[in-house]
Amino acid sequence: MQRRIPDHDARVLPLINIVFLLLIFFVVTGHMSASSPFEMEPAQSAGAGTPQAEDLTVFMARDGRLAIDGKLVELGELEMRIRTRIDAQDTGELRVHLQADGRTEATRVVAVMEALRAAGVERLELLTLPRR
Repeated sequence: MQRRIPDHDARVLPLINIVFLLLIFFVVTGHMSASSPFEMEPAQSAGAGTPQAEDLTVFMARDGRLAIDGKLVELGELEMRIRTRIDAQDTGELRVHLQADGRTEATRVVAVMEALRAAGVERLELLTLPRR
């Protein structure tokens, strides 16, 4: 004696299969990016790029607070952490992205950029959003 699936359940199974396939597709193809630990309004520019997974992103809030890997850091501590990252890499080179709030004073952004250069960063990019 064979058990039959009711007709109304049998019609839903293909839909469930498609939903799970779409879920798997988006999980596999989705791009994971670092999220900002602060509420930020990104700066805008004529062109914008996207950071690669192996790059390090430094977030800067409007009031000058800094974060790396979701953890708040002071400006003095930033140099030490960056040097540690550079030493840990095989190439000895680290590409750093600075994502500052668009309302941050330029002098604060420049101070962070100088600290990153002093730490040995050779490739520094300022992340912005494209103008609309």
